[in-house]
Amino acid sequence: MGAAVRSCLLAACVAALPAVARAEWQAVEKVRTYAISGETGAELYASIGERGPKLGPVRAIAHTDFKLTWTRKYEPQGDACVLSTARPKLTITYMLPKPAKALPAGVRENWETFIAGVHQHERVHGDFIKDMVRQIENTSVGLTVPDDPTCRKIRTELTKRLGALSLAQRQRSRDFDRVEMSDGGNVHQLILKLVNGH
Repeated sequence: MGAAVRSCLLAACVAALPAVARAEWQAVEKVRTYAISGETGAELYASIGERGPKLGPVRAIAHTDFKLTWTRKYEPQGDACVLSTARPKLTITYMLPKPAKALPAGVRENWETFIAGVHQHERVHGDFIKDMVRQIENTSVGLTVPDDPTCRKIRTELTKRLGALSLAQRQRSRDFDRVEMSDGGNVHQLILKLVNGH
């Protein structure tokens, strides 16, 4: 089969696909820092306790936040409404501690191990958020609600579905934190190594 014929067949196949837009997207990931003080691992950790991001009544070592907006296109098709396009714009921000001054050599090495581990932990939270957005996209694109020519019922149905996905993502993050911060967990080990200096 010639290349030109293959190209024509491919074009015909693409043209025959449903008119549902599922564009590739990339999350924007940023790191912000808050200043801490101290010259020993114990002092640095104490400073984190005083200055870390506040989550409810407690302060955390680090925090992952995100901003998510959507470009959506609803299309009436007969008496039904179809969500033909749902394109996310996702920005994930990791808030991490950063010593305000240069650290002594031994402490600096311990700190670098600690902060690399904390950043890796937060990036898992970021991955959970990206997974949630992909699930929202999969749930959204092509969603069809019958007897909805004005495309109102579909918005209520979408909100209901997305609420469940959001709750699942939060629970997944809480479960992950519980394991990582439990005695012997990864974050717990990182804290012990920083504070004890080995």
